[in-house]
Amino acid sequence: MIVKILPFGLLCRSTFALHSTTSLSIRSVVRRTEHANNHIMSNSNNANNDLVAQVKGDAGVTTDDQTNAAERRAKGEFVRGVSAARNWIGEDDAYPPAKDRYHLYVGYNCPWCHRVLIGRAILGLEDVITVDVCFPNRSSADEPRGANLWKFCPEGQIGSNGSFATFPECTLDTVNGKSYVKEIYEMAGFDDEKSVPLLFDKETKTVVSNESSEILRMMGKAMMPFAQHKDIDLYPQHLAADIDRMNDWIYKDIANGSYKAGFSSSQESYEGAYQTFFSTLQKLDQEVLSNSHFLVGDSVTEADIRLFPALFRFDPIYYSRFKLNQSFLWEYPNIWKWMSRMMALKGMDPVSNASYLQHCKQGYFGRTGSGTVPVGPLGYPECYKDPQPPFQKKR
Repeated sequence: MIVKILPFGLLCRSTFALHSTTSLSIRSVVRRTEHANNHIMSNSNNANNDLVAQVKGDAGVTTDDQTNAAERRAKGEFVRGVSAARNWIGEDDAYPPAKDRYHLYVGYNCPWCHRVLIGRAILGLEDVITVDVCFPNRSSADEPRGANLWKFCPEGQIGSNGSFATFPECTLDTVNGKSYVKEIYEMAGFDDEKSVPLLFDKETKTVVSNESSEILRMMGKAMMPFAQHKDIDLYPQHLAADIDRMNDWIYKDIANGSYKAGFSSSQESYEGAYQTFFSTLQKLDQEVLSNSHFLVGDSVTEADIRLFPALFRFDPIYYSRFKLNQSFLWEYPNIWKWMSRMMALKGMDPVSNASYLQHCKQGYFGRTGSGTVPVGPLGYPECYKDPQPPFQKKR
């Protein structure tokens, strides 16, 4: 049986209908959506009336330039869609900050989930925001809801490579008892959403947000009264402008740029993303991290968390899977030292250990082509803890 696989991370976005269960947050949803549209839509009086070049939300650039998106996709360019659920904790009475009220649905292999999980871990919000973990592979065509859906499968499954895979971190849906993430969206009134991360309100049974950058910002602001590590400020006001600029740059050239290289079927789009990716790595290494311990100053900020997932995956996954094979991460000495600082942060181990990386490898390799999952490269991710690449020591 041949199963058509959609690119990992390609999000299907559309309008949504609100069921009666979402009545508590209708005004909030509409207001937030309208607010986001102020960033997304160009002036309706403009004859062209296209989407603006960069889709921005309250936490900066959150997705691709949407101008002529359908035409660009038809020509082979990977164009990420727009997150639909854009409510905020703490902005009004609909979603007040609270302990054990909000729940995350994530997949460890998803880099957008990774940034949210890192924020939760280093801020010490594990006992405040609960989590369920999806299986790294999506559903197959012969499953009840069809193919390419995030699902809950803690018992494991046999992959297309013929091998059985299971992960102890994967869970059932402990809040709603659903089998697929899409069913949670449908229950909450979103008919055509299926992505993770999904931030869910257990009290009103509504979806708060599925935009990872904004979920991370909420954790670092609205949820800080409940954090164990209150000394960490991921978005200090005096650095806000610098963090915003860094976030937008990292998103376009590295975090999403890697996907443009990996999932564009156009040679021109691939090569453009390839060149931009490595040019940005060089600038980060020689111009940014040569002068500071972290991306914006000498303390970890939101910008570091948003960069880490892509670089954590780079050598063991993106180098081959996304054909980003000009160089390895260990060839950038200042970035490598930064990786060691990130790995040393309190709370990082559960979201950066060998088991976490295995989820990633299963998710990227186990659902495309033959489905075979590479055994190597050996030494990852433990080698990231060493400020000097161990590979260089052997020379």
